[in-house]
Amino acid sequence: MNAAFPPLANAMATAQWLAHRYDPGHDAFHFVDVPRAHHAAIPFLTDDNLPSAGSPLIVRRSDAMTLAPPPGPIHFIFHSAYCCSTLLAAAVDLPGIAMGLKEPVLLNDIVGWRHRGAKGPDVARVLDESLRLLARPFAMGEAIVVKPSNIVNPLIPAIMALRPDARAVLLHAPLDAYLASIARKGLAGRLWVRDLFGKLMNEGMLKALGIAPTDYLGLTDIQVAAAGWLAQQLQFQSLCDKLGSRVATLNSDVLISRPQDVLASLAKLFDLAIDADTIAAIVSGPVFTRDAKTGSEFGTGQRQRDAQQAISLYADEVEKVGHWARVIAHNIGISEALPRPLLP
Repeated sequence: MNAAFPPLANAMATAQWLAHRYDPGHDAFHFVDVPRAHHAAIPFLTDDNLPSAGSPLIVRRSDAMTLAPPPGPIHFIFHSAYCCSTLLAAAVDLPGIAMGLKEPVLLNDIVGWRHRGAKGPDVARVLDESLRLLARPFAMGEAIVVKPSNIVNPLIPAIMALRPDARAVLLHAPLDAYLASIARKGLAGRLWVRDLFGKLMNEGMLKALGIAPTDYLGLTDIQVAAAGWLAQQLQFQSLCDKLGSRVATLNSDVLISRPQDVLASLAKLFDLAIDADTIAAIVSGPVFTRDAKTGSEFGTGQRQRDAQQAISLYADEVEKVGHWARVIAHNIGISEALPRPLLP
């Protein structure tokens, strides 16, 4: 073993050695050293934010599972993107209570492996073991709250079936705000929604929308964004029916306008011992006063102003595509206001 690595049993025993990747070719997990403070300093657990990602500790899957300690409680923030999910995950970084994991690439690897033809039972086994590794707490008694990338959403039914004690928040942005966010991000945003559209198409999640595949190339970028929003909204609506009290839905506008109420209700959903003083400190602290991705400061009400400015700037496109999307939603029964709201 490389001298820079600790003994294998020590690495497996601590959450500081993050289960970062899965290599199906060698049936091995890649672990990287990520101190807790570094989690708070970065927006996502991606290679470019992890200095040690290029030289991981590589462990055979069987060895990792033999040495892994019992997992802590695990819960989830599932989201449809551009809805303050990174902020919410950061808000539950509370030593001794909970730890938020922001988009671990390990789960993305399992999605990609599945798309390349991995067999269902093999995917389920590695997914189960990956969740166990991600649920290693930094301290005894801590819960783990995982915020996967939204490309992991097709695996939500499997994840929740594998973890029957887990609960989840289904977080989404309002339609117009989502469309304006994509438009505001320019080419990068438009390319991202087309990539997402392709992944949703591969999962069969676009069929219910009633858009003929022959019409896909004729969709504008913002129509593509709307179709992706509709497909994910339909999935969340279905998950509410299937999972009942194990899930709650949350609109990002509610998160921003009522953060203390949201965190109090989230603590109840996830059974986290967070008192009112701690919640007040979180809301007045850097998690809510800085951009979760860039770290730049936000003034009071700036998020709402930025969102409204984007809607105004792209009003013509957002209004027309929003109307088109709402017709589709009405025709197939997709609700803009999802059931089982976290806050009444």
